[in-house]
Amino acid sequence: MAIYRFRVTFEDYEDVYRDIDMVSKSTFLDLHEAIHKSTGYPTDASSSFYVSNDQWKKGTEIALAPAKRKIDSGVLLMEDIRLSKFIDDPHQKFYYIYNFERPYDFHVELIKILKEEEGKEYPSIFKSVGQAPRLIAAANFPTSSDDDDDDEDIIEDDGAEEYGVDAEDDYSLMEDDDEEDSEQGEEDNNEFNSGDEDYD
Repeated sequence: MAIYRFRVTFEDYEDVYRDIDMVSKSTFLDLHEAIHKSTGYPTDASSSFYVSNDQWKKGTEIALAPAKRKIDSGVLLMEDIRLSKFIDDPHQKFYYIYNFERPYDFHVELIKILKEEEGKEYPSIFKSVGQAPRLIAAANFPTSSDDDDDDEDIIEDDGAEEYGVDAEDDYSLMEDDDEEDSEQGEEDNNEFNSGDEDYD
């Protein structure tokens, strides 16, 4: 039986790749799981392979657990499709997107067709180069919401509301206090000066 050797490369990390040997009758789901056995990523994330040309242009989609509307529009299921169905070229390419929520894009290229080795288990990782980047959790990307904005407005007004006035009223009261202090100061000075005249 034929063995397909695929080179699986991170699109944004070209120095990180895996060479994986797959039996030709394996499904795309088997390849998906083999890739993530080598990266350590969970295999249940929404993902898709796309049959591609030499320029990595995406063609037929082969997906893991796609939405029903996608199935209705002709998207194929990974578990139903054998690799051999789409190997028309000795250097066949597949564009692969892992985890649509926080995607990593891969280039998957057939680099060699071999004969099955007796007693060897497949899939098999023939070569592993570089460390797969850490998955980025959604929690690391906080997004602001309308509720957050409302909270900020409340915090800004709290200081004034605590005393039963709003910020503008509070500012005008301060101005009135300054004027009263100024008038009181002038009266004190007048009394002091008149006292000096009596003293003389």
